[in-house]
Amino acid sequence: MIRTVTRVVSMGLEAVWAFKLRSVFVVLGVAFGIASLTLIVTAVDGANRKAVEMVEMFGPDAALVFGGNFQKRAVGMRTLTLSREDAARIRDSLPGAYQVLPMRSKGGQTVKAGSRNYQDVQIVGTTENYAQAWNWPLAEGRDITAEDERIGAKVAILGETPARELFGDLSPVGKVVYISDIPFQVVGKLAYRGVTSGRGGDVDNRIIIPLSTLVQRYNMDRQYFRALRVKFVEAEHMGAYTENLRSLLRHLHHLAPEEDDDFTILTADEVLKFLSMFKGGLTLFLGVTAGIAVLVGGFVLANLFSISVSERAEEIGLKKAMGARNSAIMLQFLVEACALTLLGGVLGLFLGLGLGQFLSRLDILTIQFSWKAFLMALAGSQAVGLIFGLKPARQAASLDPIQALRGEG
Repeated sequence: MIRTVTRVVSMGLEAVWAFKLRSVFVVLGVAFGIASLTLIVTAVDGANRKAVEMVEMFGPDAALVFGGNFQKRAVGMRTLTLSREDAARIRDSLPGAYQVLPMRSKGGQTVKAGSRNYQDVQIVGTTENYAQAWNWPLAEGRDITAEDERIGAKVAILGETPARELFGDLSPVGKVVYISDIPFQVVGKLAYRGVTSGRGGDVDNRIIIPLSTLVQRYNMDRQYFRALRVKFVEAEHMGAYTENLRSLLRHLHHLAPEEDDDFTILTADEVLKFLSMFKGGLTLFLGVTAGIAVLVGGFVLANLFSISVSERAEEIGLKKAMGARNSAIMLQFLVEACALTLLGGVLGLFLGLGLGQFLSRLDILTIQFSWKAFLMALAGSQAVGLIFGLKPARQAASLDPIQALRGEG
């Protein structure tokens, strides 16, 4: 029995090599489908990794408040609605809040150090203890202090990207950088975070300076700021804290019950909800694409094998005349189908990974390779071979040997 199966498998593999053109079309048809399947698996895994990274960066015990209502976005709506009074009242009277950090930023700035310069840097103005508020360790140096903020000191903390671009492997602490031709002394360096922001930007591409210095040097409104980060003592009570924060801000902004919020509050849960919606849409889109591609590959296999049965009718009739059983004929065709789809699966796996890497470099998708993608590619390819190869295999096994020898398959 084992000897018979081994011989049938060997004949099936020989047939794969013999009918090269048919084999190429089947392999390519299956490969495109498996490439789509691989892309969806790696993209979903990448989205999960991104969610974990963003939640860890955001922190489960914090809320980020932006001026303006992101959901309404009415024409002419103010976005600078958060004031220093808001920050002070939240710090003094909001239960559970122990750290309040106002922030404003200025993007697209050029920084220089010596003969080197680096463009398109995000300059973030903030009050004391920025690194602590964002759970962002300092690689070296110190954080912004209350005294820096009070006197409008020209001190800066560099993110990993500008530090590397301006100083290479040397320590930037103690050096002087010029931000828009204004000298700042570097007092610290943020640890490498390696996470892209929601718009595909590099979160390490930033420089932190005192908020008072930012608004003075760039002639900004000193009373209002763009965002406010609030940290709370117990992460498990974030739902209640968020509602208390919303109520306090509505009271401070004198909003009537029927009026919409003029601010937006984000928490780690909100970030996860957004990412889940994004991941769901991504899964649906890629899933439909992968399903269609796999079906197309399967139909290519089924049609080419049906034609092959007619072309090989005399071969099949001869084998039957020499005593080959229907099960052996059927097994041979299934072996051919599974061998071709296995090759298509491996090729599709590499195509999918290559496409994923390309899209990842363009910041369109974030992919994460796992053995799950490899196993699903192989399992999917074999499923295509068995399901779509079964009908041609039965067709070959059911041929009448006399008619087949006449070439009437």
